[in-house]
Amino acid sequence: MDLNIVWYILVGVLFTGYAVLDGFDLGVGAVYLFAKKDEDRRLFLNSIGPFWDGNEVWLVTGGGALFAAFPEAYATVFSGFYLAFMLLLCCLIFRAVAIEFRSKETWPWWRAMWDVAFSVSSIVASLLIGVAMGNMVVGIPLDADHEFAGTFFGLLNPYSLALGLTTVFLFAMHGTIYLAMKTEGGTQALVRGWIKPLIMVFLFFFFILNLLTLVYQPQIIDIVRERPVILLVGVVTVLMALNVPREFAAGREFLAFLSSCGTMGGLMLLFGISHFPYMVLSMPTPENSLTIYNAASSPKTLMIMLIIATIGVPIVLAYTASIYWIFRGKTKLDSHSY
Repeated sequence: MDLNIVWYILVGVLFTGYAVLDGFDLGVGAVYLFAKKDEDRRLFLNSIGPFWDGNEVWLVTGGGALFAAFPEAYATVFSGFYLAFMLLLCCLIFRAVAIEFRSKETWPWWRAMWDVAFSVSSIVASLLIGVAMGNMVVGIPLDADHEFAGTFFGLLNPYSLALGLTTVFLFAMHGTIYLAMKTEGGTQALVRGWIKPLIMVFLFFFFILNLLTLVYQPQIIDIVRERPVILLVGVVTVLMALNVPREFAAGREFLAFLSSCGTMGGLMLLFGISHFPYMVLSMPTPENSLTIYNAASSPKTLMIMLIIATIGVPIVLAYTASIYWIFRGKTKLDSHSY
């Protein structure tokens, strides 16, 4: 296995980690306004309080890895999606500010303002992540110099919007299951009432997305024939998604949450396998695409960065594991809570 493939896998793992981890706290934000009591909203915020900023480290790490290993792909994607990424950045900033500022005052209008900012920012961020992924799936127009040749509104195609909505409801389902694990009593009963409808809506959009994939990517049939492992991963991913309502109905929230994580991981793996060796697929001119070879840094750079990643990634994993272990169990409100 050459260094280009190693870095392709590593970048994929980092972005998958971000989707799984930050996905649940974005999902908490998506359903946040459905809670009407101030105490419930505070419990929601405190359930993600120790984790949300650490979860976003995975996005920074993934972006840094993409910049170091595949700088031309990084430049093309970030320049082409510039407006969308700036909006995403604003949403992430407003989420952070809302979490920190919301409980600084007890004025109803103050808390209501930051509550709306937190929830809307979470929903828009989830939508933008899905729309960006949708465009990466169907391909974006690149010229011979590998520069983006489309428009902002061209990115809002039906497939990308469908994937954006699917992502919103996937994150909302993921986050609500997480809340069911972290809360108890009346708050948990409230949250459990949201989970089944969210699962049904997610599965509906998931089904529609698969139909649209056949329409917008007719070549996927040939790709599956060449790489039968895609079919195996696809079947496992669907079974993971269907296992979410099964485990939830049996009262096993943790297993439902793991199935939700598995669904996200499976979707990211499907994307990686089906698009290899492309980093940025150019459509309708595939000859202008960026691959793991023509978009990569020099072999020396890849080797140096791999050594750094070998040291750094275990530290990130250890930090993440320790935080989740320390703050395990049900969320309680005290004098230090948001």
